Amino acid sequence: MKIGIVGTGAIGSLLAEKFSQAGHHVKVTNTRAMPELEKIAAGLGVAAATIQDVVKDVDAIIFSMPFNAYKDLPKDLLKEVPQDVVVMDTSNYYPFRDGEINELEQISESEYISGILNRPLVKVFNNMLEGTLKYKGKPAGAEERVAISIAGDNQEHKKIVTQLVDITGFDTVDGGSLAESWRQQPGTPAYCTELGEAELKQALADAEKGKAPAIRDFIMDNLRKMDSWPSYEEILAGNRLHEMGKK
Repeated sequence: MKIGIVGTGAIGSLLAEKFSQAGHHVKVTNTRAMPELEKIAAGLGVAAATIQDVVKDVDAIIFSMPFNAYKDLPKDLLKEVPQDVVVMDTSNYYPFRDGEINELEQISESEYISGILNRPLVKVFNNMLEGTLKYKGKPAGAEERVAISIAGDNQEHKKIVTQLVDITGFDTVDGGSLAESWRQQPGTPAYCTELGEAELKQALADAEKGKAPAIRDFIMDNLRKMDSWPSYEEILAGNRLHEMGKK
């Protein structure tokens, strides 16, 4: 499969590496100058591309960027991209970083991004920590395999996304339509809590839309008050404590 990845942060870089190592043709882009991007890409074992070229002649596109960066993408970036190309969004909204966006009181984060891109999306890889993606992947069928949820409106695209998630070492739970993707946003029981398939299905069902933003902000405020940024294990423990209602 040919995959274009927009963004080489923690998640984007790990996905690029994993898919390349699995034999897929991967190209990446970011906002750096091309010489620096080429060094990053070479370190990941993938190709460097401009923002216009990264979405050309691919089977799937993964946007893995800060939420507030989407508005700076070129207009009509995906206008010439065929409709059978799967487009994925891994982003999460944090008001302290991204500013207040009033529309998100009415629609899910990925519906908002879908509007910016003028393209249907599958929301995926947003509800796992960098450490989870890096260290917790297991072969299909392995005991205690971590699951992540995906949400979107195109079932065929979700099947392809499920295959890609499996390559990275994780099970998949269908989180419903893109409108329901709020169930895997920050502040919900399904967000970055490393659950198995059955647990994740229950967590998605238990999500309370009205409470999620307050829990999200409470957790982030506590993290930002710490003298040093906590480890992956400490963040995971904090998420499970608060989001699973075990305060």
